[in-house]
Amino acid sequence: MNPVLAELHDKARAVLDPVHYDFFAGGVGDEIVLADNEAAFRRHALLPRVLRGKGNSAEFPVLISPTAFHKLAHPDGELATARAAEGTVLVSSMASTVPIADVVAAATGPVWFQLYLQPDPRVTEALVRRAEQAGCEALVVTVDSPVFGRHRRDIANEFHDLPSGLAAENMRDLAGVAGPRDIEMAAFSWQDVDRLRASTSLPVWLKGVLHPADAVLAVGHGVAGIFVSNHGGRQLDVVPAALDALPAVVKAVGGRVPLVLDGGVRSGGDIALALAMGASSVGIGRPVLWGLAADGEAGVHRVLGVLRDEFEHVLAMCGGELSHDMVVARC
Repeated sequence: MNPVLAELHDKARAVLDPVHYDFFAGGVGDEIVLADNEAAFRRHALLPRVLRGKGNSAEFPVLISPTAFHKLAHPDGELATARAAEGTVLVSSMASTVPIADVVAAATGPVWFQLYLQPDPRVTEALVRRAEQAGCEALVVTVDSPVFGRHRRDIANEFHDLPSGLAAENMRDLAGVAGPRDIEMAAFSWQDVDRLRASTSLPVWLKGVLHPADAVLAVGHGVAGIFVSNHGGRQLDVVPAALDALPAVVKAVGGRVPLVLDGGVRSGGDIALALAMGASSVGIGRPVLWGLAADGEAGVHRVLGVLRDEFEHVLAMCGGELSHDMVVARC
């Protein structure tokens, strides 16, 4: 992990309620996949090319991945995260503690809306309309959550609900929803993806794809892009690290849609490795929460700034280009 990110993580752990720290930091089961998402990057290395100059300044290929309940980390919650994004795409969670319209109004860059399809189609439709009216530029449908993951830390801490005064604000005042803390999970099908695409003009991305055959199906069903993700190790503890799943998905998709590598990214070198292995960009989750908890908007800004600087340095050291033939196994 980048030392600045490690410092912010340690500060966040010190200031957060231990129950809330465990909610953000924890994973499912024995947390094998949680650890492996980061370890996977240590199993690879880059062979830089030389005598190519340092290349031109590159776009920062990072999105802020959707994470829930930012007001557990800081009183400003998702507003601070949105203000700090500075041109980076913010994928705002359906389980945000700030309404999506307020997130978009505070944002300094594009906002996408993360969505769990709900058992009552009226609720899903109402959420999509809220995202459209707020000015979101895409929908990101999480597809790896037919049921809630079993998080042993949360079970041990008896953390089952938000503190008084906090809620999943996007669920407030929706017909068919009991209250603003009522988010449901259910199994859906590719036909549900088709219906969603037909109901909105926004591009639809899928988050939580690991199997290359599902990636091919996603392309066939017209999705705009795919997040190669295991939900940050929070859903199923017997799946591969996101980075290990990436090459097969890259091969199956064949460049037809962009791929976001989501899971375990903790440094600019990690970003470079993911891009060399075929990702179009990466998603950052927990480091943003550590920055938010440690120092609010300034902490999130620092996380993104450090990653940007480190990535640009690695890219320059590699001659300004990244390709699959530069990736080797680390002995």
